[in-house]
This record gives sequence, structure tokens and C-alpha cells, in this order.
Amino acid sequence: MITDVNTFLGNYPFRRVPGTSAEALLTAMTRVGITDAWVSHLPGLWWRNPGEGNHWLYETTRRFPRLRPVPAVHPGVPSWEAALEEAVRNRAPAIRVDPGQYGLGATSPLMVQLVLASAAAGVPIVLAVRLEDGRQRHPADTAPELSAAAVRTLIRLDPRTRLLVTHAERSFIEEVHFGSTPDEASRIWWDTSWVWGPPEDHFQQLLATMGSDRFVFGTGQPLRIPEAAVAKLDLLELELEARQAIESRNVRSLTTTRSLAS
Repeated sequence: MITDVNTFLGNYPFRRVPGTSAEALLTAMTRVGITDAWVSHLPGLWWRNPGEGNHWLYETTRRFPRLRPVPAVHPGVPSWEAALEEAVRNRAPAIRVDPGQYGLGATSPLMVQLVLASAAAGVPIVLAVRLEDGRQRHPADTAPELSAAAVRTLIRLDPRTRLLVTHAERSFIEEVHFGSTPDEASRIWWDTSWVWGPPEDHFQQLLATMGSDRFVFGTGQPLRIPEAAVAKLDLLELELEARQAIESRNVRSLTTTRSLAS
């Protein structure tokens, strides 16, 4: 069983990207053996109110049971509390927040308010360091990247806070992990989409120093191809138990925090 925690549906606003429909995503998942996926509404990340894409996301994932919705919540719009409540009602595994795309500081008072509310609700937050390599980005895409300092600040706001950070490279992960207390580090999960495998072996080194329990499988589809994420695991010197943890078991530990917080 493989759960992909980092996928999107819908058109990318800055260039043509193939495979953005639910049907295309499911075809790609089947091709590489991915069982189920967490999905967000890609174009909505740049809308003034990204939550307006959540209804479409919920309707789409109801039609395709292998897909689970990760709705967007923008703490700067008046409806953000209702969006969080809606995520709980729809049993979303997490919410996503993209402060750079929203024009918000990652540790601004509005972000602090949302992080505290999600912690109280027992809902993890998905944060992306970036969506694309800076060399590929369109000039109109001016959203700043998430900083390691911001992640450390947010995880310290509430002992119930759980963060899933995607699109982070080795140096970013190390800066946060080793700059956090053991308790803080145990409440942050990292997806595998942006960590280099062979020949650099960044992923192997992270597993050696941090262990496999902090990592979850992510592809970044459709902005990245899923074969690369699977090959990265295939090329690791990894025990079966550790691979299974990354592919699915660690996701379960991330999502069980709701029952612990309630």
C-alpha cells in the first residue's frame, strides 16, 4: 500500500501541465502502484479566496474514493473558520495553507490564529516550501518560499500542532529537525518529493540521521512525475519495514492525532 500525500488537481496557472484531471491522476497512480492520494485544488492556490475551490474538490473526491481532499484555508478571508469546520465535517486528512501565495507572512498573526485553531480541532496542516524550482517559475509567480525559521516558529505555537511539510530539500529538513526539540520534531512530517536520491544520496543520509518515521511518500503530481518518487525508494538501501513506514504507516500516525486532540 502506498499513500501519496502530495498531489493536485486542476490547471496550473503559469504553464500547460498535462495530467491535471482526476482520471489522469488515477491512471498515473495505478501505473506506479500508488494506492490512494491526498489532493488539493491547484489553481485555487492563487485565488483571492482559495477556499472557493474546496466545494469542487469535495465533490470530485466523493466520485473517486482513492482520492482524499486536502482543502485550502486562507486565514485572511472572513470564511476561514467555516472552511476549517467544513474540513472536519468532511473528514479531510489535513488542510493546506500557502501563506506565500496568499500574500501573508508565514508567522503573521493571521497564520498564528489558524495554526492554533487547527491544533484545537486536531487537523494537521500541509505547508509547501515551494511548488517549482525557482529556475522554472514564471515571472508573475512571485510567492516567496517558506523558511525553515517559520516552520520552527509554527510548530512551537501549540503542543497539539502537527505539520506536514512538502517540497523541502535536505538542508531545509536538517535545519528544522535539528533546530527543534525532540517533541517538536516528532510533530513534523516531511514528504519525499524534493529530497535527492542517488547519486547525491541525500535521502539515505537523512534516513541515517533522522530515522524513517519522519518521512511520508509524496510525488508532487502533476507538476512532477510519479516514477521519480518511486525510483527514489527503489534505489535506497532500505529495510522492508522502513519502506512500508514511508509508503503508508507514517501517514496513519500523522492522521490519528485528531482523535488524540479531541
